[in-house]
Amino acid sequence: MSGPTLNIADALLFDRIHEGNGERVAIRLDDRTLLYREVAGIAAGFATRLVERDVQPEQRVLIGLPDGPEFVGALFGTLAVGAVAVMIGPEMRPEHLAAVATASRSPLAITNDAERFAAAGALQVMAAGDHVGGDPERFEPYPTHRDDPAIWLFSGGTTGVPKIVVQTHRSFLNTTERYAKATLGYGPDDITLSVPKLYFGYATGSNLFFPFSVGASAVLFAERPTPEVLFEKVERHRPTILVNVPSMVAAMVAHPEATSQDFSSLRFATSAGEALPVELHRQWDDTFGIELLDGLGTAEMWHIFVTNRPGEVRRGTVGRVVPGFDVRICNEDGDEVPEGEVGRLWVRGDSRAWGYWQDIDRTAEAFRGEWFVGGDLASRDSDGFVTHRGRADDAVKVKGKWLRPQEVEGALLTHPAVRECAVIAVDNQVGLLEPVAFVVAD
Repeated sequence: MSGPTLNIADALLFDRIHEGNGERVAIRLDDRTLLYREVAGIAAGFATRLVERDVQPEQRVLIGLPDGPEFVGALFGTLAVGAVAVMIGPEMRPEHLAAVATASRSPLAITNDAERFAAAGALQVMAAGDHVGGDPERFEPYPTHRDDPAIWLFSGGTTGVPKIVVQTHRSFLNTTERYAKATLGYGPDDITLSVPKLYFGYATGSNLFFPFSVGASAVLFAERPTPEVLFEKVERHRPTILVNVPSMVAAMVAHPEATSQDFSSLRFATSAGEALPVELHRQWDDTFGIELLDGLGTAEMWHIFVTNRPGEVRRGTVGRVVPGFDVRICNEDGDEVPEGEVGRLWVRGDSRAWGYWQDIDRTAEAFRGEWFVGGDLASRDSDGFVTHRGRADDAVKVKGKWLRPQEVEGALLTHPAVRECAVIAVDNQVGLLEPVAFVVAD
């Protein structure tokens, strides 16, 4: 990032052609592979169609496609013309999709589900197959500024319309360099396979941007991931990196055929998106014998900024801070707490988002100068390993300290006389919060 001009379509795709790597395999499907020059040609074709439809730089383009070459081409084609990609998943509720379509003022959606997107308010719908082959050797992406918006990501939204996070070209390249290359060591011979689909920021990075940045390849499949599907993909494609989440980790280790799987091709697996319990991590290690690198990231910082590393895994923690990022664990006054104490996590680095679209109040609360201050609670030990302690909205302050009811419940359930329990916070006689446990004896 030596200059202000940066387009990640160039940095992560078209530069592979200019480097002479056009004949390397970029995408692995069950029935065929696609080379970098072929993928770049698809992206250039989408870009050509977007220009013909008068899509302008900084306009938002909705992308609602399954994982596959068309998704990749539509995403890079959108970025190449300087437009902003808004990736929509199939499970997004209709009211949420309508809210995003309205907020984006998008002139166009690229999808094979025209009825759904038209109902959400998309002005034009372009079918994924409506693109022409382009010439990646002659194609020149729009010269976006490194701080121009590139992709909208979504934060929260399980019970309401998600917050829209505006992320920049700089952010995506920064984390690619800092986390994927320098910390995890992605290389040209890697083959990635992901449980989350590409529209998740976690997978956009780990199963597309990161392998593409080094001329490696990504396995893509449209079907819903299950242990059986993943076992078959590992056997067929022999990936070196598995991008995983704790819920699938649990499903995989519980599968009756788990111990018969050959995972020897894997260098490591990653985990993010939800808490990874220590016991579940131990079961993974015992079952598969492959290092599982738990990490922590947010949409507001795009991707992972604290992680365990190959050869340096400490169960129960999310690892140490990725070089290039700074993390503080602070109290409510913004002062750092001592080692081992729980506080709110502050983070800064060159992957910080602009803020929340059309939400200046929440932007002002969360984006404080160079720092992003979300709802994550954490502690850090003397070796620099960070333990995620949940979310502030799931915790209560008792005698000035953060308390997570789930941790107390977990401790109670280890007692042989406890069958079920629930812990809540109630006001005592003087109006202060105290934890109260409701226990069903065994």
